[in-house]
Amino acid sequence: MLQDATFWVLIAFVIFVGLAYKKISSLLTNALDQRGERIRQELDQAQRLREDAHAVLLECQQRQHDAEQAAEAIIAHAREEAERIRTKAEEDVQQAVKRREAQAIDRIAQAEAQALAEVRNYAVDLAITGSRRLFEERVAAGEPDPLVDGSLAKLGGLLN
Repeated sequence: MLQDATFWVLIAFVIFVGLAYKKISSLLTNALDQRGERIRQELDQAQRLREDAHAVLLECQQRQHDAEQAAEAIIAHAREEAERIRTKAEEDVQQAVKRREAQAIDRIAQAEAQALAEVRNYAVDLAITGSRRLFEERVAAGEPDPLVDGSLAKLGGLLN
């Protein structure tokens, strides 16, 4: 057996495999350790990214909440402003109606005064015409009337 070449090849092969296993196992262990470290770093980075994404999500939700509150405040302000404008418009309309009513009353009073003046003028014209006819008839008849003469004198003073 010690003389047999296959025996020595077997022993050399076993020693070679033993040395190669030791060398290869340390290389494989190092490679697996490096890969494990790389995977752990990637997991840590993924965890950091997840936390950052969660923080961004919370920030976006806060901004959305703030924007909703701002929108509600704007809507409330717009409603208040619309109510104020509506109230002001109602007041303006009421004031305009009162002004127009006052103008109408003034116009009616002016029309009444004008009508009254026209009636007075017409009555005066009738009185003058009637007095003139009466006077002319009496003068034509040759009868002067002191009452008519006095009334005509007073009438001239009243008309001026």
